[in-house]
Parts: sequence; structure tokens; C-alpha cells
Amino acid sequence: MHPDDYQPQLRWRSHAWRLAVVLAVSGLVWGTRAGYQWQCARWWFAADLLLGVLSLIAVHWRRRYPVAVAMATNVASTVSASAAGPSMLALVSLSTRRRWREIVPVAAVAMVCSLFSQLWHPPDEPEPTVIDYFVVAVILLLTIAWGLYLGSRRELLASWRSRAKLAEAEQEARVRHARATERGRIAREMHDVLAHRISTVHMYAGALAFRDDLPADQVRDAARTIEQMSATALTELREVLGVLRDDPGDASPEQPQPGAADIPDLIDENRGHGMNLAFDCDADLAAIPDGVGRTLYRCVQEGVTNARKHAPATAVAIGLDGAPDRGVDLVVSNPLPIGDHKSRVPESGFGLVGLAERVELRGGRQSAHLTADGRFVLRVWLPWQT
Repeated sequence: MHPDDYQPQLRWRSHAWRLAVVLAVSGLVWGTRAGYQWQCARWWFAADLLLGVLSLIAVHWRRRYPVAVAMATNVASTVSASAAGPSMLALVSLSTRRRWREIVPVAAVAMVCSLFSQLWHPPDEPEPTVIDYFVVAVILLLTIAWGLYLGSRRELLASWRSRAKLAEAEQEARVRHARATERGRIAREMHDVLAHRISTVHMYAGALAFRDDLPADQVRDAARTIEQMSATALTELREVLGVLRDDPGDASPEQPQPGAADIPDLIDENRGHGMNLAFDCDADLAAIPDGVGRTLYRCVQEGVTNARKHAPATAVAIGLDGAPDRGVDLVVSNPLPIGDHKSRVPESGFGLVGLAERVELRGGRQSAHLTADGRFVLRVWLPWQT
């Protein structure tokens, strides 16, 4: 990863505390010489302060020109004690890039400048000893080490953010793919229903065209049936308008999809497979419109499938209540499995996503959550449409 890719954007607070640290270091180092400079060598005082101010200004471009700024500020610190803070900040900033071909030469120059700065001292100060040189070297190495640590941490955080964004993009792509697949599945179901209704319309229209001796009441009944079938077919077609299908075999009509009246058969079938299902129905399944019934059937099927995959050998409660004035409410709940259970069925992760898409297209609402007592609850509400 390039260093410029993981360097954070500094806000005013970050600039403020860095400036405070730089001024503190410069003040601490320059404070040992400022008194002598002011009393005995005013030119040195002015030169020291001027180089310190220029170094402080130069560190503003430490990220754009890291090597040049670090070199210049460390050279200035040889004769300017007030440039110690800016030179340290520039060296830390350079080290965060974690490029040894830049750090090694600058560190060598900084070491030489630090050693010479010990020789450039007022006459009243004692001569530097080996311990003084050792302390300066240790401080310099600690400065570089701190910069390397900051750079490593920034790069790690940047890589985590990059991976998180990549994972989110991949998940969004999977969700879009799941929605597109579910739209295609819904379109196929509508295709099947339309084929069933249009074939009925075709049969009645053919009878009217072939038989010219039918009584008037039979002609009216046939015309009324054609009108009802056509209106229902147009309504269902309008719901999925714009949904395109890719499979080349979708042009062939199939059998109509199961509806609400087939839910008891679905419950009995899963009971026959060994599931413990409790079904409480307070709605007239036969009176539920076909479109709502198909969606309701798929919701029950998905809830039972999830329970069988993720919580086998648990009691699944299915509650269904509905009326034309309040819509249809479905609740599928089951306790979480005890112990470390892993389903042997591969997990797609898109069952509830596709179900939510189906319910939303029908104009309903869906939610899935864990309760405080350790139960997984799937709730679906569908409008009672005719």
C-alpha cells in the first residue's frame, strides 16, 4: 500500500495538539540557551528564533515533501535549538511512511546534526560526554520507532477500512443478485398464473365464437367470466411490470403456484418429515386472494425451511390470522438450538432477503429478530387485496 493511501486527513484538533507538542519541545530545548543568547549574543538569539520559525512553517509541507523538509529542519536544528520541535515532527512524519530508503539517509543526517549541536553550545555549559551523545542517539531512535509504529497502525486501519468497503460492496452485489433472482422467480410465477387465466379466457371466447346457439344467459355468464379473468390477469401483470426474465425456457407455461389453501398440506408434509410444527390458523384460507395466498405460502415455506436448517429438533409455532379489514398476519417462531449446532445444508444467506423483496412487491412488511427469551421470530403482514 502506498504511504499516501493510509495517511489520515488531519483536522484542526490534530494540527493543534501537534503544534502544542512542537512548541513544548522547542521551548524546552531552547530554554537552556535563550538566556545566554539574549545577554551575550543577540545575533545568535535572532538567528536561532528565525530558523525555528522557518522550520515551523516548513513542517506544514512535511507530507508533500517529506525528505526535503526532514533534511532541512534537522540541518537547521544544528545551530537552532528552537528548531528541535519541528525537526522531530518532520522525522516522525517521514518515519510513518515506512520507507527505509528515505529513513536511513535522513536518520544519518539527523544523527550527525544532533552530535554537532552538542558541540555548538554556550561557553558556560559543560562539554558533552559520551552519555550525552548516547542519550541523543536513543532519543533519535525512539523518534523513528514512534513514527514507524504510527505508520504501521495507520496502514493496518486503512487495510481494514478497505476490506470492509470491499466486503460491503460484495454484499451489496450479492443482495442485488438475490433481488434480481427473486424478481425473476416472481415473474415466472406470474407468467404461470397469466397463462392459466388467459387459457381460460381463450376457452370461453372460443366457445362463444363457435357456438351461435347459446341462450342469452349463458352468453352473459361467459362474457362475465372473460371480464373477470381479464381484469385479474391485468392486475397481476401490472404488479410485475418491468421485471424481465433471462431464462430461455420461461416461455413455456407451467402449473399455477400453490396458494393459501395449500398451507395445511405444507404443514402436514413437513410434519411427515419429522418436524414438530404447531399451526394456529384464525383466517379463512380459501377466501384469501390468490396473489396474497401465493406470497403467504412462500413465507410459511421459508420460515419452516429456516427452522429446519438452523434449529432442527425444536418446536416451531406458526400463527396465522387475517381478515379483509386488517390484512393477514403471519408469525413463525422457534427457539434457538441448544449447543453448538451447525447446519449441514449450505447457507445462501439470501432466503430472507428474497422473501423481503417478495413481500415488499406485494405491499406488505416483514421483520426477523431474536427475542430476549432466545427465540427467532419471523413476522409478515400482507394486505388483503382482491
